[in-house]
Amino acid sequence: MAPLFEMQNVEKHFGTVIALGGVNFSVSEGECHCLLGDNGAGKSTLIKTMSGVHTPTSGQLLMRGQPVQFEDPRHAMQQGIATVYQDLAMIPLMSVSRNFFMGNEPVKKWLGFDLFDHEVADQVTMDEMRKMGINLRGPHQAVGTLSGGERQTVAIARAVYFGAKVLILDEPTSALGVRQTANVLATVDRVRRDGIAVVFITHNVRHALAVGDRFTVLNRGKTLGTANKGEITPEELQDLMAGGQELAELESSLGGTV
Repeated sequence: MAPLFEMQNVEKHFGTVIALGGVNFSVSEGECHCLLGDNGAGKSTLIKTMSGVHTPTSGQLLMRGQPVQFEDPRHAMQQGIATVYQDLAMIPLMSVSRNFFMGNEPVKKWLGFDLFDHEVADQVTMDEMRKMGINLRGPHQAVGTLSGGERQTVAIARAVYFGAKVLILDEPTSALGVRQTANVLATVDRVRRDGIAVVFITHNVRHALAVGDRFTVLNRGKTLGTANKGEITPEELQDLMAGGQELAELESSLGGTV
């Protein structure tokens, strides 16, 4: 069975700079595929190429084995590719329900005019957040009063509600405390068990191992390899991310002084 989404030998050039140099990556329904890499590894470029911000210079993207080419991020979203970035694209002073439906507002007719349907928005928001294990005080609670983990969950719930088949999470735990991180990882696990394909981008090996089914390491725009859960240790993943082989060679050349 073909993966839900796949990248085959994808390259992305910006002039003479090669940001992605032949990336192979895939994710299937109900799978959490973790993409690990240090700063500058090419993770951001890969996310933007997957989600329609960038067009690949070469290689191809496939959905269920069929080649696709996204015209822009909205086109990618229509195909079921949803991305939750670190900034979450939310307005802190607005309510949870208004943020949940921002850009996709439900409307009702009144004297021939389209008005925001608060009742529908409030009910759906409360129901969807409850499914994710978050009990809000109310739909009119300002997003800025939520914890970082709760805001991440709002963004994930929003993407799922609007039809995400592939959910790309950009460093969702990078700025969170221990309890908030646990909540977000539980949300990721819940989404995966519902059959959604999750691409989890992180540089934290422990967080990846907590929810991941497969792990791919990206370094300088190239994939160094992919391993299934149980086939690789945390230390081996960390070494791949940090260029362990290069460090070992340098240490050997310097007589063990590194």
